[in-house]
This record gives sequence, structure tokens and C-alpha cells, in this order.
Amino acid sequence: MKSGRALLVELFNAALRAADPLDTIAAHLPPPRGRTVVIGAGKAAARMAQGVERRWQGPLSGVVVTRYGHGAPTRQVEVIEAGHPVPDDASQAAARRMLAAVQGLGKDDMVLCLVSGGGSALMSLPAGAITLQEKRDINTALLRSGAPIGEMNIVRKHLSAIKGGRLALACGEARVVTLVLSDVPGDDPAVVASGPTLADPSTAQDALRIMRQRGIEMPPSVRAVLEDPAWETPKPGDPRLASHSLAVIATAHQALQAAANAARAEGLRTLVLSDRLEGEARAVAVSHAALVEGVIRHGSPLRAPCVILSGGETSVTVRGTGRGGRNAEYLLALAVALRGTPGVHAIACDTDGIDGTEDNAGAVLSPDTLARAAAQGLDAAALLDNNDGYSFFSALGDLVVTGPTRTNVNDFRALLII
Repeated sequence: MKSGRALLVELFNAALRAADPLDTIAAHLPPPRGRTVVIGAGKAAARMAQGVERRWQGPLSGVVVTRYGHGAPTRQVEVIEAGHPVPDDASQAAARRMLAAVQGLGKDDMVLCLVSGGGSALMSLPAGAITLQEKRDINTALLRSGAPIGEMNIVRKHLSAIKGGRLALACGEARVVTLVLSDVPGDDPAVVASGPTLADPSTAQDALRIMRQRGIEMPPSVRAVLEDPAWETPKPGDPRLASHSLAVIATAHQALQAAANAARAEGLRTLVLSDRLEGEARAVAVSHAALVEGVIRHGSPLRAPCVILSGGETSVTVRGTGRGGRNAEYLLALAVALRGTPGVHAIACDTDGIDGTEDNAGAVLSPDTLARAAAQGLDAAALLDNNDGYSFFSALGDLVVTGPTRTNVNDFRALLII
């Protein structure tokens, strides 16, 4: 058998290949129709545009926006790079460019909207009198509060002039085909990138409730938009969206199944625990440590050697001043909970190649992680308290660095028990 680290990285790479939009988009493209305009937003938007261009028969135009460093060469569709996870001026400019690109289309024309995770921040055009800085402040406060992605996107939709179906309305009579690469637990396409071309079942009152519960201050401009019925988003059943269609082209489930197949090819028993785990990263880690103990002591839910896979999106309530995203936080908490249990290896990475705002996708854990850390004078528990998983795994040489993958089906976790 390969080394624990090599095998886990191989499983992660299998998941990435299964979620590559360059290949998965082909089966979901509609036949050409009239003028075709491509718009889109997200960490995979440039790669998705490449996939469209590679297989499209006929002329194209349009613009997509992706995160800085996540661009890709295209011939007909313009690629803009902008700020993530906090929107910047380029995010606002990209949103305006997309609205301009779909003006003047008729019923014989088509809009291809390419949506992937990260689009909410990358395509930011505040509603009403809300300023971009006010929206940035609320976005940052939501991130630091530990709010799950679903709650964050409800707020974002209702503070936006383009999300929550409003971009679809701007397309007039043109048919809108939305292709989604899902990064959200449950794969609800209306949640991915805040559903710019899809009906929104949530309400402004939901957004108000979330911000109150999270203790987020609202400037008068924000409160005015949320309390004005004219700014409510289009709802399911809206006749203006009746001719539109959508397809989900890649999901966490597909990526995890590809990894499971790769593990079985190595002779390992395999369990896909879930593709939609949420909650505090360190709490998920503690529950996974208990799961490992069940395998070792009782052969339940399966016997070693085995791999347990999971996806979804955990969260981190930031209380310290350290570095690291939710995957480093999860792995450091797992290390503390396992206390060097023999024969247990793990990997946790974000499939977009960026864990939080750092330069790594995630990290790997081995049975000797705590011992090697102690030899360097690293206190794992103290670093966890300071939300400093990046520094911990960096010092050990255990970061996983892929660079931008140009896909995004959220987190990938694998526990290897041998």
C-alpha cells in the first residue's frame, strides 16, 4: 500500500478530476439559439467558460468574473478577476458589466449563466443607497460570526441589485440557461453564488432575522432596503422566470464517489459519510475522532483498513489572531482529539485550492503529527485556541498546496485507518 499521505493526496486528486467543469459541462450545454451571451461568477467561472468555448458551435460573447489568480485563457468570453471573500471595486464593476451584457436581448436569444461558489462576493452590486463598504463590513461580520453559507447568502441576496434572481430579470425576454457547479451542502442551486438567475424562496425578513441573531449592526441604508417591499426578490412561480432552465454540472457527492472508487481500487473498505456536513470545524473533528475510535475498537461502522470520506462546509467562529481556514482548523482539532492514535491518517482540503484566505488547499495529518509538533515546541491545543492551524501544519511541512484548481465543490475530508 502507498504511504498514508500519498494515498490521501491521490484520493483528493480523484475528487478534483471528477469536479473539473472543463469536462463536466459538455453534457449540459443546450443547442445554440439566436445571440448567445455568456455571463457568470465564481471560483470556477473561467474554467466553465473555457468548457463552453471548447464545445460551442457558433458565436459567443459575454463576461464572467472569478477570484484573483483563478482566471483562465478564453477567446470570446471576457474574464474579470475580483476580490474574494470580501468584495472590492472590481466585483462591483464586474456586476455592472454583466448587466450591460444582457441588455437588448430578445425572445430568440439565449443567456448562458455559469455559476459556482464564491460568486456572491465576486459579483457585488449593492441595492438602494447601500455602499460597497457597508456591504463589505456586513460580509466580514458574517464571516467572523461563524454563520453557515446558507445564512450568509440569504443576507447577500437581499442587499444586492443583481443576486436572488434579479440578474435573470435583467435578461428581458431572452431564455436563460443556468449551469451550476455546486459548493453548498444539499446542492440547492438557488444558494450557490446567491442564485443570481434563480427564484429566491427566502425573504428580506429572513435576512433581518439572521443579522439580529448574529449581532450584526445595520446602517440605515441597509435597514431601508430590507424594509422596502420594492426590493424583495422574485419568488418561485414568478411568470417572468417561467421559460428559464438550469442544470447542476458537478457536486460534492460526485467528487466523493470518485474518491471512494479510487480507495476501493487500493483494496480499502470505504464509507461516504456525508456530502453535506456543516457546523463548527472543531466540533466536527471531535465527532470524527469518536467515529475513528468506533472503527478501531468495534469495527463499526466498518473494519480497518478503511477510508471514511465526507464533504460539506464547516465554519469557524474566530476568537484568536492566528492564520488558517476551516480545513486547517478541523485537522488541528482532530489531531488534539486523536492524541496520536496509531494507524490514523487524515486529509482536509478545500476543492478550490484555497483554505480560507491562505495559500494552501488544506493539510494532512499522520499518527506522529503531535510527536513531531512537540519536538518543535509547538503546543497544538494553544494554537487551536488561537485559530492558528496554518502555522501548525506549515511548521511541520504538512500543508497541501495546489494553487487555484478552478473548480469548487467545497471541502474534502478523508480519514484513513489502517
